[in-house]
Order: sequence, then C-alpha cells, then structure tokens
Amino acid sequence: MGEESLKKRKGEDKGGEDRQSIQNHEPQTMNLQKQVGLVSGICMIVGTIIGSGIFVSPKSVLANVEAVGPCLTIWAACGVLATLGALCFAELGTMITKSGGEYPYLMEAFGPIPAFLFSWTSLLVTKPSSFAIICLSFAEYASAPFYPGCDPPQVVIKCLAAAAIVVITIVNSLSVKLGSYLQNFLTAAKMIIVTIIIVSGLVLLAKGKTENFKDSFKDSKISVSSISLAFYNGLWAYDGWNQLNYITEELKNPYRNLPLSIIIGIPLVTVCYVLINISYFTVMTSTELLQSQAVAVTFGDRVLYPASWIVPLFVVFSTLGSANGTCFTAGRLVYVAGREGHMLKVLSYISVKHLTPAPAIIFYGAIAIIYIIPGDIDTLINYFSFAVWIFYGLTVLALIVMRFTRKELRRPIRIPIIIPVIVTLVSILLVLAPIISAPELAYLYCILFILSGLIVYVLFVHLKFNWPQKISKPITMHLQMLLEVVPEEEVTQ
Repeated sequence: MGEESLKKRKGEDKGGEDRQSIQNHEPQTMNLQKQVGLVSGICMIVGTIIGSGIFVSPKSVLANVEAVGPCLTIWAACGVLATLGALCFAELGTMITKSGGEYPYLMEAFGPIPAFLFSWTSLLVTKPSSFAIICLSFAEYASAPFYPGCDPPQVVIKCLAAAAIVVITIVNSLSVKLGSYLQNFLTAAKMIIVTIIIVSGLVLLAKGKTENFKDSFKDSKISVSSISLAFYNGLWAYDGWNQLNYITEELKNPYRNLPLSIIIGIPLVTVCYVLINISYFTVMTSTELLQSQAVAVTFGDRVLYPASWIVPLFVVFSTLGSANGTCFTAGRLVYVAGREGHMLKVLSYISVKHLTPAPAIIFYGAIAIIYIIPGDIDTLINYFSFAVWIFYGLTVLALIVMRFTRKELRRPIRIPIIIPVIVTLVSILLVLAPIISAPELAYLYCILFILSGLIVYVLFVHLKFNWPQKISKPITMHLQMLLEVVPEEEVTQ
C-alpha cells in the first residue's frame, strides 16, 4: 500500500517538477539528473582533493622522510601517481558509464564478490572515515580561534564535526544543484587561501628566503617503510582524484567532460601542493614545521601579521568543500550498491521531490558521525590508505583484464597499457611495503574486516535468506513513506 500511494504521489508531483528548474528537455523520469558540467566537474575534483589534506599532511610526510628535498619529491610523485590513476579511471568511466566509482568496474571485470567486498569496505570503513577525518579537521581549525594558547576541548571539536556532517548531508539530500553550487563556491574560496599562501611564498623566495632549501637532502631518512608511509600521507591529501567516477550518470557529456576535468584538475592540484609546501619551507625549518600544531596557521602568523585570521577562516571553507564533495560523490556508491541488491533496497531509492539518492546520503552521513567518536587522525589515515589502495590496485587491474576479456566494449578514451600496469605495480608496493617493513596487527584486522564481507555476501546476497527480507520489507515501506522516495525507473534505450 505504501509503495502504491507513493507512486500515485509521484504522478501528482510530476507536473510540479516540470515547473521547477531542472533543465532537461527529455520527458521527466524518476532518475538521477545530468546536471554536472565541465566547470562543476573540475570544481568537484579540485574542491574535493584540496581539503584538509594539504593543511594536515605536510607534517606527516616530512616526519617520515625528515628532509625538505625528499618531502617535495614525494608531493610531486603523489601528484603524478594520482594523475595516472585518474587517467585509468577516465577510460573505465567512459567505457562503463555508471555511477558508483570502482563498484561497477569490479562488477564487470571480476563479478559480484570483489564488487561487494569493495562496497562493504567503502560503505562501512573508508568513505565514512574519510568524511569524519575531514570534518574533524574542519572542527579543529574552526574552534582554534576561540581557544588561544591551548587545544580546543575534544567535546567541542566532535560536536562541531557532527554538526558539519548533518548540514552537508541535508544540503546534498535536498538538491544536486544546491550541492554542486555549494561546491563551486567553496572551491573558489579555498583557491583564495591557496593563492595567498603560494604568492606569499614566492615573494619571500624572490627576496632571498632560501636558506631552508640548502642541502635539502641532507640527513634524510630513506627506507621502503618510510617512503611508503610518506606516500600514504601525501596520497591522503590527493584523495578524491577518482570522485567524478562516482557521479558519471549525472555528468553532462561524460565522454568529454570526465577526461577533461581530470586532465585539468589534478595537474592544477599537484602544482598548488608543491608550491604550498615550498611556501611553508620559506618561513619554517623542518624542525619548526614538525613542531607546529597547525602548519597553515603558523605560516599565516609569521607572514600575514594582522590579517593572519584569514588563514583559519579559509581553511574552514576548504575543509567544508572537501567534505561536501566527498558526501556528494560517496552517497552515489551507497545508491548503486543498493540498486544491485548488495545493500538495503531502500538505499537505491530516489527522492520524489528532489531527485537525489536521499536515503543513501543520509545513511552515509549517519555512519560518518559514528566515526567521529574515536579519533587519532594520523592512524586513521594510514589504515584508510592501506585499505583504499587495495581496491584502487584491483580496479586498475580490472582495466587491464577487460582489455582482453571485454574487447567489444566501446572505449572513447584508450590510454597506453603501460599506465595501468605502472599504477597496479605501485599499488601492490604501497600495500605490501608497510606490512613487510613494519608489520602491525592493525593491518591484519583491516584485511580480516574486508574478508568478513564474504560471510555477509554468502548469507544475505547469495543465499538470500527469507527472514532478513521479512524484517526489511516493513522497514523499507515505512522509510519510503517517511522520506518520500521511490525506486528508480527503468530507462529503455
């Protein structure tokens, strides 16, 4: 009865939707709308990548290699790796134009089990923990001015982070356009602070502030373990290079806009990151940078003097933009997994009023709030990166496999095979290096959690026991009526 009444409601709302501002000349259907163009795509990449990472990770990268030269080299190398990985994802995204990032590619190449393990790990660990880390970083910078000379209380930080998650979740549940416009505004704001830091650094270099770059490789600590951990922290700052693949179905002209957004967006971020780190080292020695509580704030205090309040304000905008981009795209993974029957069916439903995957976004926000409760950011980043690069490597391997097994698929973009081979080998190195050189039980727990998804898959997806369905059906019906959501309509080609 609940589903029938909602279908009736959908018919009544149809005329109203036509009068709204969804610019679409095709007949109105209950599907995700193509509302993200090239500029929004570039802003989504730049805005999601440049977030808390460049303000949190410089200390962690430097701590692992202990010298300026290797530190700058790793920042540049991370950008190259992110660009190569994104080019692989561009071929995958234009070959399989489905939202959900790695999920549909793993499904096509290896079948449902690896795809389910990816969605299981992403939905419950990597994506919400990433969202939580970004919002915790936002809360630290937002609360710092109110507690001069001491660290803000953890309760304040966690409440602020939770509030940020709630607001961002609501915005993205209400409107694709609103989420996209907010992303564009916050990206513009964060580019202001990036420009201020870079220009200040270049001016200081021009004035001869180069003493911290002399003998820049002296006393560096180079080992497989230290380099891999430095890469983890650097790549955390670049995380988001694959975000557009999560919203392929909402991209206008994805064959053109997906690769163009990647080719423009990621090299732009790489240049910014290297220049920002150079700027940091013009005013701080390695020791001073490592001792700084907030690197960007220390830079602002030393260079901008009375206007130093600008830095924490714009860092807040920057982290909010990254959190918004993460929420906007990761909600689509939950949506696609629900559509494939790998999560609760209600998670694949679309809002009647707003045409957004509202249940998926709300679910994602709720899990992220749980991750705020514990909280060492550096440890979270290491284990997040470990888990995420297992699946990045597997997805790029899927591209190589499909070159031989799915030759019939149309490939508007075809990159040289050497690129996915390099990215796959680097992924294997990144995953194995910390386990071999500095083994910790936490890595074992991470692998065990990923594999525990097999038990869930066998019980609830493969065998499809009746009792979970009996429980979920009334829950689904009531959530449908509460959230005013319906299943996506089948589109006939």
